[in-house]
Amino acid sequence: MLAAELAGRARPFVSRAGPCVMVAGLGNYGLQGTRHSVGMAVLDRLARQLAVAEGWRTDRRCCADVALATARGLDLVLLKPRRLMNINGLSIASAAEIYNLHPEDIYLVHDDLDKALGKVAIKLGGSARGHNGVRSCISALHSNEMTRLRIGIGRPEGKVTVSSYVLAPFSAGERERLEQVLAQAATCLLEHILQRRARAGEPGDRG
Repeated sequence: MLAAELAGRARPFVSRAGPCVMVAGLGNYGLQGTRHSVGMAVLDRLARQLAVAEGWRTDRRCCADVALATARGLDLVLLKPRRLMNINGLSIASAAEIYNLHPEDIYLVHDDLDKALGKVAIKLGGSARGHNGVRSCISALHSNEMTRLRIGIGRPEGKVTVSSYVLAPFSAGERERLEQVLAQAATCLLEHILQRRARAGEPGDRG
């Protein structure tokens, strides 16, 4: 409901004049479609919901693909680092400087081994919990205040190693469910951003 309402209102913007939030999808650039890069897939789905799917541009200043949108007057910077997972934080820190954002203005979207596929959860700050992409962001931003949207991918079975599991594409069975998971994650993320801003009394969240 919310996504459908906002899709017609979302529009690209050139520069930020009001409240702004950055949403970064963590992953290995060039390895889209793998479990470890599901955060980037969520960003693609979010861009579709906000009607800016054709708006991705490469920004060499932060070595990332960036799409800009607005939702209810709130400027959104959607970002996919053009780097490997363990140095994603360099792109996010550079973008935070470009857009004059603080760690609490940033959402990180990433995979979570400890949750089954289809499980989505918001985490407010805290440790990296073993996730190299999140660890990179904490190091580069000198803060752990970023909000995280964790997307469950489950754990490998049998003798499959964690590294080979996360770097592999989703199975055929998982792909059947994936579109629903991505839509759920994008909607959850957008609702959280707007509700959080509304509670904070930001002018961009009224109406």
